[in-house]
Amino acid sequence: MAVTAVQVKELRERTGSGLMECKKALVETDGDIEAAIEAMRKSGQIKAGKKAGRVAADGAVFIETADAGKTVAILEINSETDFVAKGDDFRSFAGKVMSRALSAKPATVDDLLALPAADGSEETLDTVRRELIAKIGENINVRRFNVFEGEGVLGGYLHGVRIGVIVEMQGGDDALVRDVAMHIAASQPLAISEADVPADVLAKEREIVMAQSANSGKPQEIIEKMVDGRMRKYLAEVTLVGQPFVKDPDTTVGKLLNKAGASVVRFARFEVGEGIEKAEENFAEEVMAQVRGGA
Repeated sequence: MAVTAVQVKELRERTGSGLMECKKALVETDGDIEAAIEAMRKSGQIKAGKKAGRVAADGAVFIETADAGKTVAILEINSETDFVAKGDDFRSFAGKVMSRALSAKPATVDDLLALPAADGSEETLDTVRRELIAKIGENINVRRFNVFEGEGVLGGYLHGVRIGVIVEMQGGDDALVRDVAMHIAASQPLAISEADVPADVLAKEREIVMAQSANSGKPQEIIEKMVDGRMRKYLAEVTLVGQPFVKDPDTTVGKLLNKAGASVVRFARFEVGEGIEKAEENFAEEVMAQVRGGA
């Protein structure tokens, strides 16, 4: 059966695949577009599986508010390049994931990906993800998400697409919660206050400071005072309430909150790719390895 240009065009639009791949699939299925899509999906799953082993350390962070401001969610999805992360297909997929995160509030990423991509759909979000991998030729990972619900003030701040913060406060208003989220994006506090800093982190820092001070040759009681002073400085640097406010360094975030009669309940800060080790590509070595392998 002869395959028409109209059939090839329709298949390309529906799958996003190349011209020759579409034509070949239509020839093999006698022009049956639905059968061609099924065959391409099957082969796409194989391609997606191979690409899923590659490191996805780029991507974007998304924030969305729902339920009249009573729910806010933050989501990080990774790709291999920022070019893909800017594409419509990537952002459309992110929209589906965010919608399910907000409505279902699953416990884990695996639970999230197992959800239907849309109401009544037989496709899961993970199926859509794999189809996207096959279509664009890059690995795509839903890395993490967080959903805050509460009766307090909820809000967030996105710095471009690479850094996002969501915050829950008691007291204050939308402007203050945005300012605090912006500060967190810039200053990366470890915890809200001294009470929230993990005990092992404090103990390790005190051990380091003590070792540094021990070489000063000063009496032990002076060393203890030096260590206490340095620990106070450390806590001011790593706690949200102790840090100088980015928009007014003459005051701390703690004083800013106290003035407004507000307090931060929790926050989540996502930065694209943080903690992911991205392999450095050396194309010269790659070519030489292929040459040696073919010798």
